[in-house]
Amino acid sequence: MTESPATKPANGDVCQRVKNGLKPERNGLLKSLHRCHERQYKHQCHPEEEEVHAASHHDSLYSRPFVESFEETPMLVAVLTYMGYGILTIFGYLRDFLRHWKIERCHIAREKEEQKDFVPLYQDFENFYTRNLYMRIRDNWNRPICSVPGAKVDLMERASHDYNWTFEYTGRVVRDVINLGSYNYLGFAENFGPCADSAAEVTMKYGVGVASTRQEIGNLDRHEDMEKLVAKFLGVESAMAFGMGFATNSMNIPALTGKGCLILSDELNHASLVLGARLSGSTIRVFKHNNMQSLEKLLREAIVHGQPRTHRPWKKILIVVEGIYSMEGSIVRLPEVIALKKRYRAYLYLDEAHSIGALGPRGRGVVDYFGLDPRDVDVMMGTFTKSFGAAGGYIAGKRELIEYLRSHSHSAVYATSMSPPVVEQIITSMKCIMGEDGTTIGCDRVRQLAENTVYFRKRLREMGFIIYGNEDSPVVPMMLYMPAKIGAFGREMLKRDIGVVVVGFPATPIIESRARFCISAAHTKEMLDRALSVISEVGDLLQLKYSRHRIQPSMARPFDDNMYEDIDD
Repeated sequence: MTESPATKPANGDVCQRVKNGLKPERNGLLKSLHRCHERQYKHQCHPEEEEVHAASHHDSLYSRPFVESFEETPMLVAVLTYMGYGILTIFGYLRDFLRHWKIERCHIAREKEEQKDFVPLYQDFENFYTRNLYMRIRDNWNRPICSVPGAKVDLMERASHDYNWTFEYTGRVVRDVINLGSYNYLGFAENFGPCADSAAEVTMKYGVGVASTRQEIGNLDRHEDMEKLVAKFLGVESAMAFGMGFATNSMNIPALTGKGCLILSDELNHASLVLGARLSGSTIRVFKHNNMQSLEKLLREAIVHGQPRTHRPWKKILIVVEGIYSMEGSIVRLPEVIALKKRYRAYLYLDEAHSIGALGPRGRGVVDYFGLDPRDVDVMMGTFTKSFGAAGGYIAGKRELIEYLRSHSHSAVYATSMSPPVVEQIITSMKCIMGEDGTTIGCDRVRQLAENTVYFRKRLREMGFIIYGNEDSPVVPMMLYMPAKIGAFGREMLKRDIGVVVVGFPATPIIESRARFCISAAHTKEMLDRALSVISEVGDLLQLKYSRHRIQPSMARPFDDNMYEDIDD
């Protein structure tokens, strides 16, 4: 085994071991390393404890350490999780039997009596899952808030008297709930400050709606200003904006590829990317998550064999990846993807929905994070819904690409223009990040988000929780595994005034249910400490501290002041 120069400390006080975990395919071209903290170097490392990935084969492509953690699921926990789902499934079929004979009332959508002989419209496994599993924990989703989704939110309390089939509002408002669920990475989702003031001013001048498409009479001067600013922010020739982030992917990929084209898609890509690929009519092949060996194998096969049956060369090959994967908290190995893309002359589509604004010394996404040239990415996509506290999405790249999409993208041709106050929110927040507002607000928030992320992740690991993802990712998945603990964790956290998002099948693999925390620059250290204290308390109550390697807590708050040093804009 060779150590990576990018990750090997100068003093050598780190012991490393190769690890073949539950998911060895995550490694790709990178070896799996186990890192013991400097305080523990005198003690024996336990390779079965933890799985951490760092750059090894392609050190020259990385200018900074690249560390991701995916600890193996304990065998007992996996067995009990499967047993839990098995028991729920058995009772689900029993309850379906009782509903069939009208012993138990069924509220789910189903066919009318006169349609009983038709092919069932609603019956599938997801319907069974909804009736018998999802309804047990439905109260953890769709909670209505009645405030700005900032660092704290106000929730409208609701109650159910029929086992979560319907809800009634009690009239009580739960105030000052610490918000660990919103994608408000830089804290720009606020009702005060320069962004809110600018949006209010523009609303008085332009109104709220445009009532037309960009090609007709809905192209405002502020739309043009926003797109020029986005292109400048990303360091590309041109950009165009769309009113919906989901549609930015699902409606533009079909405009770029079609029959005779090949799309190579990461297995954990977002549903909007999957839908766009399917709508395009292209051939789709899926490679293992963040696995460069799997991607290269598909590229080689595509070049050698060509299209099925005819063996003609593919018209084009498009690699589709995300910057930050929203369920795993992992960061794309972009330097290696770009190297493969250049080697095999493919095109690259990069979805920066979660990474734009949240990564990089200047908040300019995963390209900035790795210090790469944005011209190496053929299609740069991102959304304004997260770090910018607004709505919509963008496509950026070469001028020829954007001009082509303006006339061929369904989302550009048929969709109504973005609302003026939303556009102004984007412009103002982006100028703050770039420092063009004359302040350091944006720079300070980017640094604060990075610090909060490192601190929160490290504290969770010290407590003994299993967390996934890259150490610099503000998306922090914490593993719950068992189905009963999904709802229990969300409810117990809310009782203690902490709002969290819990996720289970089918959004995740069936045994990998998790809580997903989204860290924000708006979170103060006191808020994070309060949340961590409650998470630890609930973790003890529900026995969620599955990690078999607990890191000793450090006295000082962990943050490298040299992480984002001396960046010239």
